[in-house]
Amino acid sequence: MKAARLHGPGDLRVEDIAAPGAPEAGWVKLNVDAAGICGSDLHNFRTGQWISHAPSTAGHELTGTVVAVGAGVDAVRLGDRVVADSRFWCGECVQCRAGRRHLCASLGFVGEVCDGGFAEEAVLPAPLLHVIDAALDERVAAMAEPLAVALHAVRRLPKIAGSVLVVGCGTIGLAALLLSRKFSGRVLIADRNKARCERVARVTGATIVDLDREVIAAGTADAPLLAAVEATGSIAALNQLLGVLGSGATVALVGIFHGRLDIDPNMLVEREIALLGCHAFADELPDAIGMLAELSGSLISLIDREIGLDDIPAAYQRLLAGQGDGLKTIIRLRQPAGT
Repeated sequence: MKAARLHGPGDLRVEDIAAPGAPEAGWVKLNVDAAGICGSDLHNFRTGQWISHAPSTAGHELTGTVVAVGAGVDAVRLGDRVVADSRFWCGECVQCRAGRRHLCASLGFVGEVCDGGFAEEAVLPAPLLHVIDAALDERVAAMAEPLAVALHAVRRLPKIAGSVLVVGCGTIGLAALLLSRKFSGRVLIADRNKARCERVARVTGATIVDLDREVIAAGTADAPLLAAVEATGSIAALNQLLGVLGSGATVALVGIFHGRLDIDPNMLVEREIALLGCHAFADELPDAIGMLAELSGSLISLIDREIGLDDIPAAYQRLLAGQGDGLKTIIRLRQPAGT
């Protein structure tokens, strides 16, 4: 079968490899229907930070159809369409036993610890799989995982009336906007890519702002800005964001950062600003899956390109170069009926 495999930093190859055999007890084999390229995939490609073995098949945002099940598996059946949880936890550490598997002491991810979804077939542990509606568009199903990440971040913000600012117009930023508008009076968006920002604003109804105090004040009707999601992973953007927050504000940090933050901690103390790290998601994936049908139109409208496996290396280069105004590149293997 064909798979996109990471051999080391900067070395991603599409290769013909042996297809997986019958799954072991507790594991399930899928035909991959679609997968999404994530910013963390690009980070790992560029830095090698999370390469635990090589070569490994990348891709942790995936959906597929069950084609074989190992002994002892009864939660999924042949023919089921499923979405995969991206997290690979131990189940034994203090955090896992407390139900906080996203904080597992040895947490890894599909596509790193085990082979992922940038392939024609994948084999995964049955507990990672969630059955979905057979009619759900595979492109939308592939976005369940990033939607769960955004839902975790938004739920960590205080439940207060007022505005929510999302910094970053990537997939997580878009999802955070779609979710924030359910409970916030106003949603604001900031991103240096103006074309992409305008595209997101049309879909979400968000107000485009710069990270400037006067502009923010106009966007919030002079109310203090008390809630924000930082989804860029940019140190410069975070520094600017801290300068426009109101006292008592909370920032959910969900971007993957490059570099270190140099701030005066007294600013956090004296203004009681809370910086909350948001790692993957906790138990939000089933809720996110339940929202996919409602958000389907918005999610599909922001797909950048649909590509095949052979196109993945070029897509990595394009995305790292910041080209295109879309938010998501989808690797689509399952074609709609009639094509």
